[in-house]
Amino acid sequence: MNTFDLIWSSLFCVSAALIIYHHVGYPLLLKVYLGALKRRETSENDQYPSQNTEEEMPSITIIIPAYNEAQWIAEKIRNVAMLDYPKQKLTIEIICDGCTDDTAKIAQQTIQEATCADTFFRVHVHQQNRGKVQVLNEAMLSVSSDLTVLSDVSAVVSIDALKIAQHHFSDSNVGVVNGRYTLFEKGSEGESHYWKYQSEIKYAESQIATTIGSHGAFYVFRTALFSPLPANTINDDFVIPMKIVGQGYASVYDTNVVATELEPTTIQNDFSRRLRISAGNMQQVILLANLFHPRFRHIAFAFFSGKGLRLLTPYLMMVALISSLQMIHLPIFQALVFAQLAVYAIGLAGIMVPVINANRILQLIHYMLLGHAANLIGGLGYLVNDSRKQGN
Repeated sequence: MNTFDLIWSSLFCVSAALIIYHHVGYPLLLKVYLGALKRRETSENDQYPSQNTEEEMPSITIIIPAYNEAQWIAEKIRNVAMLDYPKQKLTIEIICDGCTDDTAKIAQQTIQEATCADTFFRVHVHQQNRGKVQVLNEAMLSVSSDLTVLSDVSAVVSIDALKIAQHHFSDSNVGVVNGRYTLFEKGSEGESHYWKYQSEIKYAESQIATTIGSHGAFYVFRTALFSPLPANTINDDFVIPMKIVGQGYASVYDTNVVATELEPTTIQNDFSRRLRISAGNMQQVILLANLFHPRFRHIAFAFFSGKGLRLLTPYLMMVALISSLQMIHLPIFQALVFAQLAVYAIGLAGIMVPVINANRILQLIHYMLLGHAANLIGGLGYLVNDSRKQGN
């Protein structure tokens, strides 16, 4: 084997190993760790702490930003009004951000209903759409409660979510509590499997280090730990909790706190959403690069293994294909090239001939490849746009 063959084969081995580690090795390591942890736990460890009295419970403000959410706003208001939490400790802020539909009108009507009468709601109506980041930065200036909840309009949360979540804050090291994200109506089997996989990863990460990021459907944090978001922030539900983690606090994940997404996902809006998230992934890795430092130990390990490698995977896939093509004169690499092209063909066929997605395995492959495509396009798009802004 000559020098060039050695270089190309090494590139293939490294890129392939990292891809396999991200998709299989890292989840397997977390699963093994959790298994060992559960064997060490006693039954007492699984019990919730004794119930606080109402006077001891922390005060909570729920912030619900809304832009053209007429379809879901009434359901959301009724949901938070029924949460099992002392009403004198709870404030609900609904911020209608330049809505052009009836969101504000429906919100004001719904809070007058009997089921909402004993809950303190404030509906803020802004004529111009300023964007979620500005809405959150402005809203947090007036929040004086111990804890703050951020929650999407289209997600309803379990009735006992606040009572369960607030227990975690009895530990002064906890800065953020996350709930389990579920789908009321799955857009596809691939999407359903993906979110189940993500829930398992987040739970495991919270046990080994800290939950990496949150989901905008529902998360809770100590109000005093919030720091204003940069105006160009894309994934606020990642940056807010990870900046708190960067201050030395833990972000925990509780599977008994459930947020259910009501809005069904189509292939078109799912891909658009994933493009935005992918652009945010690139931004947050740059913004929070200090979390890769070895001093963060388990957090750095989880951040790199999860978010870092997810961002790198499409580039690693290209390196694996190009390097194996350079070695195609060897039989083993001929097989590897064929295998890679077959996988990519499945992903392409899932778009052109959707009927093949009836097969669960093929649908999962299609969904994952679509995610990596969004990662590539969204990440590069962010870098290009960011460089243009800096150039101007």
